[in-house]
Amino acid sequence: MSFDSSFLETFFGLYNDWIVVALMMCGFFIVIADGNLIKKVVGLTLFQTSVFILYISMAKILGASAPIAAEGIESYSNPLPHVLILTAIVVSISTTAVALALIIRIKKAYHTVEEDEIQRWDVRIHRSDKRAKVR
Repeated sequence: MSFDSSFLETFFGLYNDWIVVALMMCGFFIVIADGNLIKKVVGLTLFQTSVFILYISMAKILGASAPIAAEGIESYSNPLPHVLILTAIVVSISTTAVALALIIRIKKAYHTVEEDEIQRWDVRIHRSDKRAKVR
């Protein structure tokens, strides 16, 4: 039985992709599995970070230079993906800040950040409102 070393080179040559998949699945699992709203925001941030890493790693070209006209440079790297990711990072930070501000307001209103407790409280209030209207 011969061992194919090209498989290992391919497998470990794509370590950026493996890191992206691992971060993405961790973030997705946190969002789906946990009921704590702060942990959900952290999971979304982790998921977003994995997407950023994916785009940046795809945009890197080995042996390429920055797009500056100079002698002896034949291969240039496209700066557009990096600029788009910088914009996405700013949007991500803003979204995270708004989400955390909303969680603070939810904590003040419901005295908890657990999703299931908030839903139970809303159902209880909704039922009591229905009973008050019937009487």
